[in-house]
Amino acid sequence: MTMLTDAYKELHVFKPMPDLPAPLVYVGIIGWLKENLFSSKINSLLTVTALIFLWKTIPPLISWTIIDATWTFSSHPCPTEKTGACWTFIFVKFRVLMLGLYPEQFLWRPILAFAIFVLVCALTIFRMIQTRLLIAFWFFLPLPLFFLINGGIGLEIVEQSLWGGLMLSTGLAAIGIIMSIPIGILLALGRRSKLVVVKSLCIGMIESIRGVPLITILFMASVMLPIFLPQGMNINNLLRVQIGIILFSSAYIAEVVRGGLQAIPQGQIEAASSLGLKNWVITYLVVLPQALRHVIPSLIGRCVALFKDTSLVIIVGLLDFLGMIKASAQDPEWLGYDVEAYVFCALIYWIICFSMSQYGKSIERHNQW
Repeated sequence: MTMLTDAYKELHVFKPMPDLPAPLVYVGIIGWLKENLFSSKINSLLTVTALIFLWKTIPPLISWTIIDATWTFSSHPCPTEKTGACWTFIFVKFRVLMLGLYPEQFLWRPILAFAIFVLVCALTIFRMIQTRLLIAFWFFLPLPLFFLINGGIGLEIVEQSLWGGLMLSTGLAAIGIIMSIPIGILLALGRRSKLVVVKSLCIGMIESIRGVPLITILFMASVMLPIFLPQGMNINNLLRVQIGIILFSSAYIAEVVRGGLQAIPQGQIEAASSLGLKNWVITYLVVLPQALRHVIPSLIGRCVALFKDTSLVIIVGLLDFLGMIKASAQDPEWLGYDVEAYVFCALIYWIICFSMSQYGKSIERHNQW
């Protein structure tokens, strides 16, 4: 009996493979290189070309951005003999790039708002609370943050013309995403409705908005809309632009969600209906969860595109992050540092967009189990 037990353990217990000798490791590396990088003449040519390109670009880039760069914090421009980047320009203009012309004595308000926003993002990423509570947090979050930054309810009001920088870009994008996703879902459901009036209105809204570029909608919201408002009624420019962004994004999200709805087999709907479930219950419990799961990559793509589209608000007089970058680079005391400004701008945009993309991938992995 003991011999049978030992034989069973020997067969079923995993035994790690012994370390390979160094020559075999080198042979394996050479084999991998030959199979993946030098498998044919064309692949070999492309590999050599890519290596030459990297050799010519990476060392000078590292030298310009790090080795020869100026990293000191000073109110004066960098020395002319320096050949690297002048990151002093970014240090001096950092507050303007982040918050625009927001009054210095009230800086604690946007900083506190940013801390709350980061906290809710952390709760979302690490799934620390229930989904329903998390959705409620995101839905009601813009209102207290708006009063905190704008003022009111005991706080001194700050003119919205002083808002700008990354704070404005993030705010427009966050509110646009929070509001456009539920509106887009409703439009997608309305487009598939059997009620002719509802279906016609949803189709008309979706196709009308998707038929024009975002610049046109921003111009209409900023310039044309005040002309059609009743006498004495005034809506500030920032709110009009925000509504235009929400409507534009909602139309595209509606088409994304509609694609997910069409992917649901009709048999599932009929099976749920045979159990006596009402149509709205079937939509809420059966159709929508599966449809949204199918379109997660496209939804994240629309959110990333919306964040980048906020840079267009500069044409209606709002200085977002990119607008503040341009304005700071045109400062007479800091002329000639456009490259540093746009490199920093591109880095921030890439970090935010890449983070959103990675979060979307984590949602996909989570929903696969």
